[in-house]
Amino acid sequence: MEFWIELIVSTFLIIGAVFVFVGSLGLAKLPDFYMRLHAPTKATTLGMSCLLIASMILVTYQQGYLSLHELLITLFLLITAPVTAHMLAKTAMHHKTEIIDKTSDKELSQQARERMSP
Repeated sequence: MEFWIELIVSTFLIIGAVFVFVGSLGLAKLPDFYMRLHAPTKATTLGMSCLLIASMILVTYQQGYLSLHELLITLFLLITAPVTAHMLAKTAMHHKTEIIDKTSDKELSQQARERMSP
């Protein structure tokens, strides 16, 4: 295998692994539901995208034709992760999930909760 292909794939793998680790660590360590929701939707989505792009480059090089499976999975993740996060956050607001005191703009969430009440 050529050096530059290995370098590109390794770079994407390392960047992806770092983002997935940071997202997973944020999910485990952050104190608030909304903060824990933010970590995997941003960092882990970007990390998985990098890992799948690395896989796409490697498979394309080894098989000699463009592999689009990984690109479709990446596109699916980029589309569904924000929608899922929005639905989870809206459900948490309906259930009046507690927000920690250090969170800024708590008044905005209170106004949104009042608007949603029948």
